[in-house]
Amino acid sequence: MTGSKALEKCVNIEDLRRLAKSKLPAPIFHFVDGGAEEEVTMRRNISAFDDYEIETEYAVDVSSIDTSTTVLGQKIDWPVMTAPTGTVGLVRAGGELDAVRAVAKSGTIYTLSCMANVTLEEAAAASDGPKMFQAYTFRDRGITREFLARMKDAGYEALCLTYDVPVIGMRERDQKTGMKMPPQFSLKELFQFAIRPEWVWRYLTGPKFSIGNVDRYMGGDSSDVSTVMKFVNSQFDPKATWKDAEGLIADWDGPVAIKGIMTAADTDRARDVGATAVIVSNHGGRQLDGAPAAVDRLQTVVEANDGAMEVILDGGIRRGQHVVKALGMGADACMIGRPYLYGMGAGGEAGVSRALTILREQFERSMALSGFVSVSDISRDRVTRRS
Repeated sequence: MTGSKALEKCVNIEDLRRLAKSKLPAPIFHFVDGGAEEEVTMRRNISAFDDYEIETEYAVDVSSIDTSTTVLGQKIDWPVMTAPTGTVGLVRAGGELDAVRAVAKSGTIYTLSCMANVTLEEAAAASDGPKMFQAYTFRDRGITREFLARMKDAGYEALCLTYDVPVIGMRERDQKTGMKMPPQFSLKELFQFAIRPEWVWRYLTGPKFSIGNVDRYMGGDSSDVSTVMKFVNSQFDPKATWKDAEGLIADWDGPVAIKGIMTAADTDRARDVGATAVIVSNHGGRQLDGAPAAVDRLQTVVEANDGAMEVILDGGIRRGQHVVKALGMGADACMIGRPYLYGMGAGGEAGVSRALTILREQFERSMALSGFVSVSDISRDRVTRRS
């Protein structure tokens, strides 16, 4: 079966996940697919959506569904954007550029991680669609501030500040599968890579694996990627505070989303330091295992926010009905990470497009079946928690 036919046969995100698993070396697939420790939080991010139900209304004219909305100052065609995902080049060489093109065609916002394998300038040049750049408050604040200057020069519309990584979470699955960064073709891992020759060929002949946005800060010593990764890991700052966020927001002077908000108290703090949006997220269950599912914290954040900032839900979105539920609970938009990476692993840019198409079609169908004509119709009184 050709690649395009295999993608066409995928009717949901789980189908793309299985196809990606068949194409990627085991360590790479599990790096994308896995979470922290026992992965309870990661699984709950998805299953918690089953605890919520959509109350339907019929005899409504749903012949024309309007999915458009405005988020982070950008008018987008539908309320799903991509979450920042680092080292996408492991899934497919040049993967970030595949994704940014597919996301632009889908009419929504692409978010580039500072841990990307391409530079923010390269991603900006790949499409004219709206983009957000995600940064951490590095120990060397000068690096983060230079990111902001580079963003302005490259034309990024929004900044995403991530604060849920004071230290790196324990990814036990990566240790068990022998995942290393960059991938190492030692005897122990050789077989797992050898049975995926297409991936190996792309990796060896495609763009050199690097952490594009931080190479320049290595003092000329960026040839050894393991050295670069050690440098990056050393930059995560457990001392970063809200005061640091306030200074960076003032320096950027544009739409800012703070990612990793799960409580009313942090919602208040994000508003106080000048954020224009908060992203309800537990980092895809890749940091603290035992944290609540993101959707279970959405109502708390929405109520504390009281309309002051935009609220974006990140975590567990696998179907269009999940988006309807999140919007019905007060979110302005949602983010996806693994779903588009499964598409990328399954078929590059075409696979990312397939993932986005699947979710958008499901979203439109769920709206019609619920009696919602536009995004603004999706109200909080129509999504209830199962008793």
